[in-house]
Amino acid sequence: MDSQVYIFIGRSGCGKGTQAKLLMEELKKREPEREILYLQTGALIREFIKGENYSARRAKEIYDAGDRQPDFLAVNMWSNFFLERFTGKETIVADGTPRSFAEAHMLDTALNWMYEIKNPTVVYLNVSDDWSIKHLLARGRKDDNEADIRERLRWFETDVRPAVDWYRENNYYRFVDINGEQKIEEVFAELQQKIFRD
Repeated sequence: MDSQVYIFIGRSGCGKGTQAKLLMEELKKREPEREILYLQTGALIREFIKGENYSARRAKEIYDAGDRQPDFLAVNMWSNFFLERFTGKETIVADGTPRSFAEAHMLDTALNWMYEIKNPTVVYLNVSDDWSIKHLLARGRKDDNEADIRERLRWFETDVRPAVDWYRENNYYRFVDINGEQKIEEVFAELQQKIFRD
């Protein structure tokens, strides 16, 4: 069985985690025998910054300041994930990786050159800044305020958008553009229709 890869990308608050989990449930129904690896670089970084070494302390300072972690750290997190857990048989669902154009190229060296994955799917959950701000504020998380959210959305335009555009034009990837400004079940219905159309 060839490995499958699904990469979820989009603005903060667009529903990447929710849709990734729904997709994993659907994939498990379709192929119950295949293991699914869920790659959440953000979760790996949050676990890493609990450490006591110098790098963990520096990463925590960056995290506490509300800044974006360097690509160096993000690539290290998911590289180790692949090296330690991927056997070549699993489906991989990546949520929120990559977060920059440079990181997208590094991930490409893993998927295309190292593991020779055939046609990874990039799921772009397309929402506006205003939609993202409204939904993030509605979550009521203590670390979500409008100024910080707007900064993350600025990073999306400067850092993530070039990766989205690159994926859209790259024939190695199957790029699906999903209207994220719908009810959760409507987003997932569109997602299924587009990725399982073959």
